[in-house]
Amino acid sequence: MSSATPAAENNSGITYASAGVDVEAGDRAVELMKGAIKATHNSSVIGGVGGFAGLYDVSQLLTYKKPLLATSTDGVGTKVAIAQAMDIHDTIGFDLVGMVVDDIVVVGAEPLYMTDYIACGKVVPERIADIVRGIAAACSVAGTALVGGETAEHPGLLGEHEYDVAGAATGIVEADALLGPDRVRAGDVVIGMASSGLHSNGYSLVRRVINHAGWALDRQVSELGRTLGEELLEPTRVYAADCLDLARTFPVTGGAAVHGFSHVTGGGLAANLARVLPQGLVATVDRNTWELPAIFKLVSELGNVPLADLERTLNLGVGMVAIVSAEAADAAVARLHDRGLPSWVMGTVSADSDSIDKTGPDYVQGAKGVDGGAVRLVNAYA
Repeated sequence: MSSATPAAENNSGITYASAGVDVEAGDRAVELMKGAIKATHNSSVIGGVGGFAGLYDVSQLLTYKKPLLATSTDGVGTKVAIAQAMDIHDTIGFDLVGMVVDDIVVVGAEPLYMTDYIACGKVVPERIADIVRGIAAACSVAGTALVGGETAEHPGLLGEHEYDVAGAATGIVEADALLGPDRVRAGDVVIGMASSGLHSNGYSLVRRVINHAGWALDRQVSELGRTLGEELLEPTRVYAADCLDLARTFPVTGGAAVHGFSHVTGGGLAANLARVLPQGLVATVDRNTWELPAIFKLVSELGNVPLADLERTLNLGVGMVAIVSAEAADAAVARLHDRGLPSWVMGTVSADSDSIDKTGPDYVQGAKGVDGGAVRLVNAYA
């Protein structure tokens, strides 16, 4: 037999705590986060924090003619490594919520409730509570109830200061208000909504570039106006409330209407926009309508990253796209500006044709298993 068994275990037996799991720490974490979670609850949430299942009253479905449920799940990716390195954990929740609920609003669905999952090497109550407070704050911005979650301690699998987060949400949309490729028409206008920075995609590339350059997270970067770490940890902008407001202001039943949204995440602008276009249509997006934010220029220059690779990895300043009828374009941009969201007309939708150059990385047709329409990127960035 091995002689490496700790003396404490030899004398008193092996316990869950000696195996690396602290149940009491988990309970303390729950107490620290309860208030933030409750702040996201509305009259539809049944029960409090700590139940086996989160309960949500869906009596409102009785008022729908044909309610459709929408669901999405996601994580934050390797951005958690930045949060861990900087020991700042109360913003990563915005990245999680943004990645989940903003996929739901793409079809016009209102995200009703969300759950989260945190796996860690060691439960540090204050750290777990910070993560969940960030999730709750972002849920409040999105108008989504945080109805449950789970924290799992995985000693031996994750390091003491390592963790990962994931979440899932459910939303609802009336069938005749569903947005997507079937709504999009030639003549529609493409509106870009500004990102808050890198959001939560492409961090494997970004971290590789930073490491290659030998830059530390506490490096002050004049182009960014703050440290590199502060820029990399900038929370994802949550678009849910803005998109829902736009869809309700310009309903599909009107002449001036929102026809679809595209959440710009992994794969970049062109690939994600192509997913919400029908076959036979092409969106021509003019790069000259916006300037690349400083962080994207920095990644490009530090790593000598080819433009095509940047465009299929990072959002490059556009976090969400709306496709609207031409009649709604100017008013939609004004509406978004009134809500404090920088937006602009970035392109148009037309019938695809053989006269369009379909060679090279500037033309993307179909993406992520969706054999849909195409996106053509033209001109240089402003």
